[in-house]
Amino acid sequence: MERSQIDALVAKIKATENPDQGSERVKEIVHRLTTDLFYAIEDLDIQPEEIWKAIDWLTITGKNNEWGLVAAGVGLEHFLDLRMDEEEAKAGIEGGTPRTIEGPLYVAGSPESVGYAELETVPEEGAERLYMKGQVLDSQGNPVPHAKVEVWHCNLRGMYSIFDSSQPAFNLRRAIITDENGRYQFKSFVPVGYSCPPGGATDTFLKAVGRHGSRPAHIHFFVTAPTFRKLTTQINIEGDPLIWDDFAFATREELVPPITRYTAQEAQEKFGLNEAFASIDFNFILHQETEGLFSTEIGRTRAVAATL
Repeated sequence: MERSQIDALVAKIKATENPDQGSERVKEIVHRLTTDLFYAIEDLDIQPEEIWKAIDWLTITGKNNEWGLVAAGVGLEHFLDLRMDEEEAKAGIEGGTPRTIEGPLYVAGSPESVGYAELETVPEEGAERLYMKGQVLDSQGNPVPHAKVEVWHCNLRGMYSIFDSSQPAFNLRRAIITDENGRYQFKSFVPVGYSCPPGGATDTFLKAVGRHGSRPAHIHFFVTAPTFRKLTTQINIEGDPLIWDDFAFATREELVPPITRYTAQEAQEKFGLNEAFASIDFNFILHQETEGLFSTEIGRTRAVAATL
């Protein structure tokens, strides 16, 4: 088909719409995506059987609730981060702690504490203990007291509480309110990476394009405070072999802090602790809110503990 024929078909579809009903924004987006899809089908000679296989895959992806993984895997979530970075840079906002993807596994309502938290509701047997601490600072290096640092990560099986019924509710999920000096600290363990569900929709798609569906070990964070722009980020665990081969494209150089390890003897002599542990120091640097700039509080459907 000629482009003119495709354009005529799209115009015919548009002509069925009531100009006084519906959303003009939705219409604009749908017209553009429909046109681009029809062009792609013609340019790539996509066959009807391929179309219906794709529709089956779309249906299975929704039934499996894997669209959050697919959005990360195709680079869409990372692309959205880069667009926000670019818009902030044009507004003169640069530096600070880089944002990176939220992923699909945040759940609101984590237990709160001031200054310090232990993330494990029950100890993870065989894990390497981890202490992570630092400050929440503004762009001038001043402490931000009473900021909220929400933190969540997976267990040694690569599973997240709430989504995994074998774990206590909100295991490895906490919200820490910084003290008067903007300090936070938590105890947990060094997490592992994880992979998309084997044989699932995301795994099937990635294998079809010759890619894997694994992530390096990481820890997620939301950092919020009044008058500041919300920070959505995560750190990677130094030394993980997949740091620069993350299927979700979330790794950023500034988000791979060094990790220091202490033997049991050093832990006892230096800190009075009775076991070996790893330590990470990391400061979060926030930017003040800027009038007229997009909101960093992204509206999206998130899991709710009571419904899972």
